[in-house]
Amino acid sequence: MSEAEAKNLCTGVRDQLALLLYGELSFDEEEIVETHLDTCAECRVALTRQRELHVAFDRLQVEPPPSLLRECRAALGSQWVGAPAMPAPREGWWDKLVHLITGQGPLGSGSAGHGFSGFLRPAGALTLIAVGFLGARLVPTFSTGSLSLGTMGLTEGSAAHVRNVETGADGRLHIMVDETSQKVISGGLEDQQIRAMLLAAARDSTDPGVRAETVELLTAQAASGDVREVLIGALRHDQNAGVRLKALQGLKQFAKDPLVRRTFAEVLLSDGNPGVRTQAIDLLTQGAGSNVDHDLVGAFQELMMKENNPYVREKCQSVLASWNASSEIY
Repeated sequence: MSEAEAKNLCTGVRDQLALLLYGELSFDEEEIVETHLDTCAECRVALTRQRELHVAFDRLQVEPPPSLLRECRAALGSQWVGAPAMPAPREGWWDKLVHLITGQGPLGSGSAGHGFSGFLRPAGALTLIAVGFLGARLVPTFSTGSLSLGTMGLTEGSAAHVRNVETGADGRLHIMVDETSQKVISGGLEDQQIRAMLLAAARDSTDPGVRAETVELLTAQAASGDVREVLIGALRHDQNAGVRLKALQGLKQFAKDPLVRRTFAEVLLSDGNPGVRTQAIDLLTQGAGSNVDHDLVGAFQELMMKENNPYVREKCQSVLASWNASSEIY
């Protein structure tokens, strides 16, 4: 890295130090900043100064003068008096329906409309009640005590807004979900609602930190087919190497399963992270002994032809040598 590039990297990291301390960086951004801090003494000093500044701000107490609120209200009042009058709101279809049934004009107009006559107004009121009742029956509702997957659509849309997954001291999982406002839904891994949300979050969450924690939690139930399918999907397609590594660990106990083994071979030849490729080598060769299939030998030979990482090449070559196989494809 040139001196100019190193300087630009330091500048970018220092611009993000405040966000790091406030916990506002994404999983990937935080990883980049912390990796740089491990190697840059000057940026670590800048981080220390930033922490000291935050502490100083926390200790600073500003007492506004008692007259401030009164002055703000007076200024707001003068602005309100000079503001142009708001145009009358347009009537919606519901307002027109109410006026038609009740015979009243627009709110505040004091005039009667051209709806039913006075003696029919009680019937009109009953009609409105009936319409409201039917609307309440047709619009999906949910109870905050027991959320329904069907009414919330958690398996489809809401799980894409999972913001955080935590394990409490009692072992229960606490999942924070974004709706119009955040709420926490608690339960154990055996809870079908919690399980469905975890599976959806592992597939769709936009936060790699949430996906990594979710995948790690799901490894405890990797014996289940749907969970194993999600782990395989994360290993094949997730853009974050940390998530893929956790998926690898979750599938470790199923390394002899044909589908899992085939997935490991695909990852060995296609994954862009050398750490993931190294783990795939270890899982493909654990307990192999002399019973090695020819397809696996071919995969390792193919890897040798295109592998650029010295450590991965050395490991792959060592495996082929232990199988009395050539490092080249003939």
